[in-house]
Amino acid sequence: MTVTPDRPVPNAAATAAPGITDRFVESNRAYAVGFRDGGMDARPVQKVAVVACMDARLDLFAALGLELGDAHIIRNAGGVVTDDTIRSLTISQRALGTRSVVLIHHTGCGLLGLTEDFRRELELEVGQRPQWAVESFVDLDGDVRQSMQRVRTSPFLPHTEDVRGFVFDVHTGLLREVD
Repeated sequence: MTVTPDRPVPNAAATAAPGITDRFVESNRAYAVGFRDGGMDARPVQKVAVVACMDARLDLFAALGLELGDAHIIRNAGGVVTDDTIRSLTISQRALGTRSVVLIHHTGCGLLGLTEDFRRELELEVGQRPQWAVESFVDLDGDVRQSMQRVRTSPFLPHTEDVRGFVFDVHTGLLREVD
């Protein structure tokens, strides 16, 4: 189950630092001191849902010029359109008013080259085969196109006329649109 990262992996001691969740709770308390409810609605101001990879190198708010409340951000491994992504997009559109969908994959993704062997290895390790697919890919543009097609053909999504896909370059910060 080895994933080749785009950058060196920190040593195990740094990644297993005890108390990270406690740090989050402490940071939240500091955040809450200055927090003021802006009276925002759950409906995104820009009426857009963004589907992107969970990769920690992607700061979608900064990269897309978004403010809090502007968009629904749906993230998963690879930014692929799965059944659960369709579920989230359906709720986003039908219950919360979004009309546009932006799909963002990125260079150096951990799913590039990962195979379904990952599932078999998990099955051997834990004695149960995952019900979900890895959804790995070898062609970034091809997978963006496949994800766009999944959105455009979903019977649950009423707004499929404004679906666009991109590849984010983790080295330059630029988006490249995929036709």
